[in-house]
Amino acid sequence: MQTATQKRYYTPEEYLELEEKAEFRSEYRNGEIIPMTGGTTNHNKIAGNFYAYLRYALRGQDYEIYIADVRLWLPRYQQYTYPDVMVIKGKPVYAGTNTTTVTNPSLIVEVLSKSTKNYDQGDKFHSYRSIPEFQEYILIDQYQYRVMQYVKTATDQWLFTELEGEAATLSLNTVDLQISLPEIYEKVNFIDSEPEE
Repeated sequence: MQTATQKRYYTPEEYLELEEKAEFRSEYRNGEIIPMTGGTTNHNKIAGNFYAYLRYALRGQDYEIYIADVRLWLPRYQQYTYPDVMVIKGKPVYAGTNTTTVTNPSLIVEVLSKSTKNYDQGDKFHSYRSIPEFQEYILIDQYQYRVMQYVKTATDQWLFTELEGEAATLSLNTVDLQISLPEIYEKVNFIDSEPEE
């Protein structure tokens, strides 16, 4: 006789308490704690390259740039997540009393993996759109030269642009940065980048 496993739901406060002590990061989605998958070296290189070019381009300007370890709170969807790269114009608005969780990025970058690409392009993007300051979403394929860009217009429409191949250049809308795909993929070895199962 099989017994159904009861799913445990957590409050945001319980999640934050567990996350403080955890050895590995997890996301929180409306009561559920979802362990994050491990990143590949190519995933790390792509996120690091993008972060480095943003840091250089925005030096001395009124922006904050964060990579991977800073948590984002989406109150409408009761969700905590860790975007690969976030840019905040001006000062960060924190959730709670500490400086570990922000709420107001204008630009979010996610590096896609086989296990997360559908979620990143679908439900996660839907949740991100609840952020009033959010204006631009960049999705980077780690297995080929391919970048997807979504830009919010003045009429709250989202314009989609897809870039492919080594000759393409991404022009960001929310900050002054043009970055070629070879710069984004610097030192990435696609041969070693077989999609995980």
